[in-house]
Amino acid sequence: MKYTIVIQRSEEDQCYMVLLPEFTDIMQPCTHGETYEDALKNAQEVLEMLIESSLADSETLPEPKTLGKSLEVV
Repeated sequence: MKYTIVIQRSEEDQCYMVLLPEFTDIMQPCTHGETYEDALKNAQEVLEMLIESSLADSETLPEPKTLGKSLEVV
């Protein structure tokens, strides 16, 4: 599955903020990182947790959309 990850630099917070637009039921931004790479790694971890939790609870996963750069989680 491929989900959209939006990473934006926040000068105010001095970090990269991560949004997961398909997951509308979680607080956004959902994670961050001091570097772009850290933010991307953290985004992948959050996605994995959200998917595992949804599957364990027999919840329906949101439909993936294509808004920008996406990351495939296996």
